[in-house]
Amino acid sequence: MVERRVSVGWAEGLHARPASMFCRAAAAAGIPVTVRKGEGNAVNAASMLGVLGLGAEGGEEIVLASDADGAEAALDRLAKLVAEGLEELPETV
Repeated sequence: MVERRVSVGWAEGLHARPASMFCRAAAAAGIPVTVRKGEGNAVNAASMLGVLGLGAEGGEEIVLASDADGAEAALDRLAKLVAEGLEELPETV
């Protein structure tokens, strides 16, 4: 299992627009990815309802995980998106 711990870079946290971008990027990764806040239950990173249900605020740590082939690169891209609080999806995602 590959994991990336990352602090949420969006001031408003993973809510509305940032959550939508994150879920689209997770779906585009082409592998199953989960996300959890702290030691809570992991949810499908491509699920908007699941991600919103985490209630992750700006600055809080989340954990991205996957055990699929190619997980290292996919999680690195998702972690960069979250940590930098990007306003648009990078072309590499």
